[in-house]
Amino acid sequence: MSDPTRAQAEEVDLRARLDHLTLSRKEGFARLADAPRRIRPELLSPRQVKTLGEEALAEYNRVRRKWHANLGPLETPQMKALHEDLWDIFDSNDQDGDKVKGGIALDAFPGLGKTTAVLAFARKLHRRAIREGGAFTGEGHERWPVCRVGLTSNTGMRDLNRAILEYFGHPGRHRGTTADFGYRALDCVLSAETTLLIVDDLHFLRWRNKSGIEVSNHFKYIANEFPVTLLMVGVGLEKRGLFSEGVTYEDAILAQTGRRTTRLGMEPFDIKTEQGRRGWRDTLLAIEERVILTNKYPGMVADDLSNYLFTRSTGHIGSLMTLINRGCQRAVRTGAERLNEELLSAVKNDAASEEARRELELAFETGQLTSRLKPLPGTAA
Repeated sequence: MSDPTRAQAEEVDLRARLDHLTLSRKEGFARLADAPRRIRPELLSPRQVKTLGEEALAEYNRVRRKWHANLGPLETPQMKALHEDLWDIFDSNDQDGDKVKGGIALDAFPGLGKTTAVLAFARKLHRRAIREGGAFTGEGHERWPVCRVGLTSNTGMRDLNRAILEYFGHPGRHRGTTADFGYRALDCVLSAETTLLIVDDLHFLRWRNKSGIEVSNHFKYIANEFPVTLLMVGVGLEKRGLFSEGVTYEDAILAQTGRRTTRLGMEPFDIKTEQGRRGWRDTLLAIEERVILTNKYPGMVADDLSNYLFTRSTGHIGSLMTLINRGCQRAVRTGAERLNEELLSAVKNDAASEEARRELELAFETGQLTSRLKPLPGTAA
């Protein structure tokens, strides 16, 4: 096999094992970070819509399809709290090079908006760093404050280094030893003055096999040698032993990572307290304000659908936004132009939410649970 063919095969193999997201490359992340605010479609009245010609109506609906498919991210209470913690840790890591920077592990169940929240934070960080330091470093290199890579169950140390090189578009990302890739990755980080390294989908890694131990060791190396804050994102990281201290050699290695890592989490909406119900309602109000349906009315989402939406989403922001997005698409397509229980009941949601739905329905029906705020003294219920 010739060298060019071998290089092409290695590149195909790499891309098969690592994620294909645009965000796995710096240019893709730059598009996310630098993108202007999406232009909000005008909210037309039913009468105004009737005056539109066929082409104008088709364009109006096309713009609304795109808008409803990208309603987020929403500044939920969970995201706000997470960002405060992230800023605390990241800014406190602005230390001299002889000090090891503390890492972060965001450990939470699916559907709670982990990746969305992390990318929103990374976008803010990118913009702050460019605003303060400029688009180029003092040595004339492009400044890339954030690097984001994803893992799969087959990712080893060499693959992780190659993913970093792929992100930066390094010409030496196709061939070399594990050590070669590591030195090149460090050179990229130093040249671009990267300060945040995001490792997403960490739960795909099999911690207690050879690859897991290798990558855990590599995280230690990154903490020691790379001037970055390491932000690991995954599901069930604690149960996988990332923070535990056992008696075996493998446990001891993983515990070193845990000792240097602050665990953060995200929770579903909790409507058992007044504060939790307030957070839920504020989120629904934000959604209602963004929905562009001609028959929309005040309270359509936040009041009339409050209990129903909690039941269908089980308080998970990911499931909630999926249901709202699909409901809006159907409302536009069918001409209903509003959200109600009848329309949303015909919309399918993720399997996990549908499975847990019945138990919540019974709680709401029997009055054991409500998502509504208590009326203020002196006001009607």
